[in-house]
Amino acid sequence: MNLERLVENIYKKKSFLCVGLDPDLNLLPKHLLREKDPVFEFNKAIIDSTKDLCVAYKPNLAFYEKLGPVGLETLKKTIDYISDSHFLIADAKRSDIFNSAKMYADTFFDYFNFDAVTVSPYMGSDAVKPFLRKNKWAILLIATSNDSASEIQNIVTETGYPLYLDVVRKSSVWSSFKNTMFVVGATRPVALAAIREQAPSHFFLVPGVGAQGGDLKTVCDHAFNDACGLLVNMSRSVLYANNGEDFYHYSRQICLNVQQEMEVILKDKNLI
Repeated sequence: MNLERLVENIYKKKSFLCVGLDPDLNLLPKHLLREKDPVFEFNKAIIDSTKDLCVAYKPNLAFYEKLGPVGLETLKKTIDYISDSHFLIADAKRSDIFNSAKMYADTFFDYFNFDAVTVSPYMGSDAVKPFLRKNKWAILLIATSNDSASEIQNIVTETGYPLYLDVVRKSSVWSSFKNTMFVVGATRPVALAAIREQAPSHFFLVPGVGAQGGDLKTVCDHAFNDACGLLVNMSRSVLYANNGEDFYHYSRQICLNVQQEMEVILKDKNLI
C-alpha cells in the first residue's frame, strides 16, 4: 500500500487507528480453546468487529513464532483473511547485515504480503535498505515506549543531540517519507515533538496509547502533520477488553470510542 492510499483510507474512515494482533493463548476467552485453531478464530473475531474502525493491523511476530510452525500458519491465514483492505505491519523488529536482511524482507513482503516491517536501524543502512521497496515500508525503531529505552536512545552524542535524533537525521537520507516510518512511543511526548520537527512529512507508528498509559490528544498535539502523519496502535486494551463469548463486542466498543475521538481531532485539524 502506498502513501496516497493510506492517507485516503484515513480520511475515508475518519480514523488513524492500528489494531495490534498479539494473541496470547493464556488470555484468550476459554471457549475458543476448543477450536482447532483458537488464535485464528480469535483474530478473525477481532478483525470482523473492528475492520471498519481502523486502517491498519499489526501482528507481533513473537506471539506467533512462540507457537512454532502452527503459529506461522495462523499468521499467514490471518494476513490472507485481512487481504489488502488495511495497511499490514509485521511487528518483527528485524535487523541484520544486507544479505540476511534481504531474506527477512522477502519473507514478510513476498510470502506473507505485509505492507511494512518494523526494523532496528542501529546496524546502519545495510539492515534497512532491503526493506525499502516500491509500495512497501520500513518502520524504524526510533524512540520506543518501553521503560528502559532511554538508557540507549537518549545517549547524547558528539552532535549534542540524543542518539534517537541522530538516527532520524541519518536515516532520512536512506529513503523518503514515502516508504519509511518511525516508531515513537506515546509515552514520550518530548521525543514526538523533537522527531516531528526533524521529520515533518514522515508517518509515525505510535504504540503506548491504552494499556501503557499514553494519551491520544497529547500524541496528536505533539506529532500531527498536514496529512495526519500518525498510526496509533492499540493492542491489549482492544484484544482483552473482555473474555466472555461476546468478547469482540467489547473490543469493538473500545475501537469505536477511539475512532470517534480521532474523528473529532481530524475535523479540528481541517483534514476531513
